[in-house]
Amino acid sequence: MPKFAANLSMLFTEVPFLDRFERAAQAGFQAVEFMFPYEWTAKEIRQRLDDNGLTLVLHNLPAGDWNAGERGIACQPKKVSDFRAGVAKAIDYAGALGVKQLNCLAGKAPDGVPAETLRSTFLENIRFAADQLRGAGLNLLIEPVNVHDIPGFYLNRPTQAVALLEALDAPNAFLQYDIYHTQRMQGELANTLVKYLPLIRHVQIADNPGRNEPGTGEINYAYLFALLDRIGYDGWVGCEYKPATTTEAGLGWLQAFAA
Repeated sequence: MPKFAANLSMLFTEVPFLDRFERAAQAGFQAVEFMFPYEWTAKEIRQRLDDNGLTLVLHNLPAGDWNAGERGIACQPKKVSDFRAGVAKAIDYAGALGVKQLNCLAGKAPDGVPAETLRSTFLENIRFAADQLRGAGLNLLIEPVNVHDIPGFYLNRPTQAVALLEALDAPNAFLQYDIYHTQRMQGELANTLVKYLPLIRHVQIADNPGRNEPGTGEINYAYLFALLDRIGYDGWVGCEYKPATTTEAGLGWLQAFAA
């Protein structure tokens, strides 16, 4: 079985964020991930990690005004200075929290911007981010997100992400492969996991439809978990799903697939 990290932006959400670390540890997780740390001080989060013996394996670069509907700003030509400021902030947090890789959300494509401008903006932004992160000993990840859940999201297929990574040609830039998003956009889960394994540094999971825990939908997770072991994937698998009921009640999938 792969090693799993609890996504604290999706799991244990019935309690305040800082209390989710303890709940994750009590549920048996040894690692966590979440979208953003920036509402809290790095010291507060570091204390919760240490108190509960948890490793932080991933968080995102700042992604604009989330409450206003932004889902990343890396593809937006008018937000380049904001993006670069966010990279510096994320590196500061990463250093304090001990995380080794940061994810970049491309964001929704602004209306009326030519496709080539979107591509060049995103490529130059991730080139800047990769350079800055490399100096801090960090990896940069980019994540395709399906356009059914977030209409207009610029980076939406692994094939697109891989083409951009090949154009970028940065030694510390890799793919975050989300099985749920990939299933919704292009399928071919097993084949693309094998094909893109050299570029994959983080995997996330949820079932489809519903984005609930593994075993509630159409995705054959028993097969995919065995495949990840067989092909030698040694990174973390982030549990980024919406529990169908409560987080603890839905954790039976861990024991079921391990059996």
